[in-house]
Amino acid sequence: MTIKKVNLEKIKRLRKAKGLSFNQMAEKLGYESQNGYYYLETGRNKFSAEALAMVATIFNVPIEDLFFEDKVTKMAN
Repeated sequence: MTIKKVNLEKIKRLRKAKGLSFNQMAEKLGYESQNGYYYLETGRNKFSAEALAMVATIFNVPIEDLFFEDKVTKMAN
């Protein structure tokens, strides 16, 4: 079975490629401080669907590009 997960490393690479700081991303997503965005990009908090859509728009990529597939093995009963 595979599940889709947010690709935090790709988001980080895209942010750096655009030359955006944590603070600039926080502002674009409506956070009052950079910590709100920092916690998302580092995995401390989870991205909402709305925030991911905004990130995809900021980076001009399809939202699907912000995910990766993770293979999960079924546990025996």
